[in-house]
Amino acid sequence: MTPTQQSDAALDLCRLAPVIPVIVIDDLAHARPLAEALVAGGLPVLEVTLRTDCALDAIAAMAEVPGAVAGAGTVLTAAHMKAAKEAGARFAVSPGATPALIDAARVEEVPLLPGAQTCSEVMALLEQGYHVQKFFPAESIGGAGALKSIGGPLPQVTFCPTGGITPELAPRYLALANVACVGGSWVAPKALMQAGEWAQITELARAAAGLPR
Repeated sequence: MTPTQQSDAALDLCRLAPVIPVIVIDDLAHARPLAEALVAGGLPVLEVTLRTDCALDAIAAMAEVPGAVAGAGTVLTAAHMKAAKEAGARFAVSPGATPALIDAARVEEVPLLPGAQTCSEVMALLEQGYHVQKFFPAESIGGAGALKSIGGPLPQVTFCPTGGITPELAPRYLALANVACVGGSWVAPKALMQAGEWAQITELARAAAGLPR
């Protein structure tokens, strides 16, 4: 799978909903009901970050939920990429990009959403064929204003900004011509997961799915 093909696939996923939940799973028992709650609220694309011991098992559990498109976030190495695919991940997200990671995405045939911050990084990824990229950490590096400015000289690149985005800030990004969707953790708060408040999570997802873009 070439970088261009990966970006084509990533763009199709980004267009499924305005928000991709960025999920941290500490308790594997939360994985399936969380996925069911988010899908019921209209958010089918689920990014499970590889930051906990049960993350890969969580991806496998979520991948079995009807309508869910489970993927892996915080993918940093070729080993991460291979393990994510074996767990059932249908896409991978990274805060940056390295030659080894890009090679692994080709080999494993997993659509990669690579991260970039600067115009030079965006251009380097575009040169390889990645026309859909992650903008991270969005709020810390200038927010929607910075992303709008990047769109001036580089309108051919589409972004999924992530990092510090809240329900209040999301519309600023989604209004930009070079943004397909945003990533956000607010739709899967740890406290609600621990309390088993899946209906409330569905409501958060429904509100996020209704954001205009």
